[in-house]
Amino acid sequence: MANYVLVAGAWLGAWAWDEVAEELRAAGHRAYPLTLSGLAERRGVAPAGQEVHVRDIVAEVERLDLRDVVLVGHSYSGIPVGQAAERIGERLARVVFVDADVPRDGESFVSVAGNGQEVAVAIARNGGWWPPLAAGDFAGQGLTDEQVARIVAGSTPHPGASLTEPAVLGDALPELPVTYVKCLLDWPEPFGRAAELLAGERWRLVELDTGHWPMFSQPHELAAVLQEL
Repeated sequence: MANYVLVAGAWLGAWAWDEVAEELRAAGHRAYPLTLSGLAERRGVAPAGQEVHVRDIVAEVERLDLRDVVLVGHSYSGIPVGQAAERIGERLARVVFVDADVPRDGESFVSVAGNGQEVAVAIARNGGWWPPLAAGDFAGQGLTDEQVARIVAGSTPHPGASLTEPAVLGDALPELPVTYVKCLLDWPEPFGRAAELLAGERWRLVELDTGHWPMFSQPHELAAVLQEL
């Protein structure tokens, strides 16, 4: 039995993992979906920073006194998840990046994203928050109209400070047991820091034939990948 700590990407909260968490629990595991500060039911007045999100994850693991932790980060949340993985030490069993950004010391989401300048402008224009996507932005991602409507309805503005503050990392991440789940409809190959670290011996690549939001488009398949770990 493993303890899965599930962290969704930008604009999303713990609710995004409902179907995946249900399958993991039905298989006898424990699943702990986590909402990061400033999102969903944890919306606040001031945009939460990157370090706050890292502490959110570490604090949840310590609060629940979890061991054998499979720490799962989707999309943006790969950045705080990667940092938290270094900090929880022997509690960690594996890290899973689900079509996620992988942190590099001293760099932020905005500094490495292909649309980083566009994101920075959107944050500045919206009082420190990154507005959620519209329904049309999900085209070609393997989602039904109902799934898109669910994502759009549940999304909340993302705290911009978490996207502009740099990651703080040691040297452990390349040596940790990591699985990277690449969603092929979004982009066919890992890129950036993920591509670099997948060339090492400790990182494993798994592919899913779906888009960037597999917890909605293929929850059964994603849960199966997580259980196989």
